Amino acid sequence: MEAQRHTSSPGLILSGNTQLHLQVTTVMKMLLSSSVLLLLLLGLLNGPAESRTLHMDGCSANVHVHELHQYFSEIKSDAISADGEIGVKLLDASLMKNVQEGQTCCFVRLLLRFYVERVFSSYESSQPSQQRCSSALANAFVSIRREMHKCHCHCGEETQRTIDSVLANFDKLQIQQAAQKAVGELGTVLDWLEQLGSKS
Repeated sequence: MEAQRHTSSPGLILSGNTQLHLQVTTVMKMLLSSSVLLLLLLGLLNGPAESRTLHMDGCSANVHVHELHQYFSEIKSDAISADGEIGVKLLDASLMKNVQEGQTCCFVRLLLRFYVERVFSSYESSQPSQQRCSSALANAFVSIRREMHKCHCHCGEETQRTIDSVLANFDKLQIQQAAQKAVGELGTVLDWLEQLGSKS
């Protein structure tokens, strides 16, 4: 009897291990399937980054407007709360709405130059994440400028005077204050750029 119990034990242990192995394998397969489904679902929800083709007279450029809005949303509250010159406005919707016909390409090019060379280079935030977002915006504007190099934008005197007026108001403020204000007004700029574009 003792021998029988001894010889039957290994069989029982092996059977238990096999069942445990099967259970673990089944659970792992279920978890893997769930993870794959979750990733697929997230991919469908997020979708590809939407880009828009900006139409500026005879010039065009692809812009990921949604991404720009996301970056701006990260720094918007900080920039606006730090703006101590509420009575001063550098850019507003009417300024861009009144761009003369045939001058959109020039205005966009000069506006991008203003933000890249004067605003983003002077903007500072104590939050590393916000600094990264401002850098991402600056890089995006540089990319748009690079794409517009192929364009032959004719700049009229009125358009140049408009940008000169923006620069003059910018220079009247302390540099950090001016940069904060210009960044805080980016929402108006992005909304206007979005109106120039069509989905692609």
